[in-house]
Amino acid sequence: MRRIFLIILQITATIGLCGCQANKAQQVSDAPTTPLVWPAPPEIARLSYERSVGRPHDVGARISAFGRMANWLTGASKGNEPLVRPFGLALDEEDNLCLTDTAAHTVCFFDRTKKKWFRWDKIGKLRLLSPVAVAKRTETLYVADSGRAAVIAFNLSGKLRFQITNHLERPSGLAIAGQRLYVADAQLHRVFVYDLEGHELSSFGRRGTGPGEFNFPTHLAADSQGWLYVTDSMNCRVQIFTPEGEFKGQIGSMGDSPGHFSRPKGVAVDSLGHAYVVDANFDNIQIFDREGRLLLGLGGAGQDPGQFWLPNGIAISRENEIFVADCYNHRVQVFKYIGPS
Repeated sequence: MRRIFLIILQITATIGLCGCQANKAQQVSDAPTTPLVWPAPPEIARLSYERSVGRPHDVGARISAFGRMANWLTGASKGNEPLVRPFGLALDEEDNLCLTDTAAHTVCFFDRTKKKWFRWDKIGKLRLLSPVAVAKRTETLYVADSGRAAVIAFNLSGKLRFQITNHLERPSGLAIAGQRLYVADAQLHRVFVYDLEGHELSSFGRRGTGPGEFNFPTHLAADSQGWLYVTDSMNCRVQIFTPEGEFKGQIGSMGDSPGHFSRPKGVAVDSLGHAYVVDANFDNIQIFDREGRLLLGLGGAGQDPGQFWLPNGIAISRENEIFVADCYNHRVQVFKYIGPS
């Protein structure tokens, strides 16, 4: 029995060493040989490329020794599954990463402190069909599942708390500001407002092209003041509202030159009030000031660091780390604002 135990320990140590070497090799291959910044020298750099996340190990998520051994014996990658099509992104109050993987029909959560990666393909007996957006407050995750026409709320144990189904047809975006949960419905061209227990408070918007009207709204974000940014996708703009839904302005319009959009698919705001807008057709990110003036753009079609393939979704931490769902490159790219404050 002692001999068997020693053999298991030896195998486990070998697996751990191989895993560390593989992760190190992967990080080296993904990293540019020289720092990648925007704009390029000799201008003052504002953004830097940090890393790409293609699986849990890339952010330092840990798997138990016996989990690694089981994967080695079976050829599986449980606990370190690669991302298939990362879609929706969010960060909680502690800047822990939340994401949806629509092609894998899963929702993931990474606890930075515990280095633990959670992954769900069903909540209780409820199987996820098309999770497209996620938000989290304290111990509750909220997932917009457009296939179920519902927002599903559950805890970290995977226990269902409640569902929001009334008045929803194709929920596409989520944001939490204060004690309110905002839900964009692309099919209804409307934004619904709930409390954090799922009770409807109000709604605003209708289909159209005027201020406060939408044409397939897809993504939501809230800034430090609680103002709401709505990606009005088919109107090729981002609209800005007060917490009560009063229209305050817009960013961008249809066009193919800098400062314009073709298919905006995500928005987030950093601690300085800069708005970052992802465009799926242009495969880029454009950054604007509070008045909607273009400050900087980066990206282009491709697979290298800083390039994208149909990006969808963006989230920014309190330290101005920028996470972008690089959907068809099967990764999340991470940048950082390093410019003057």
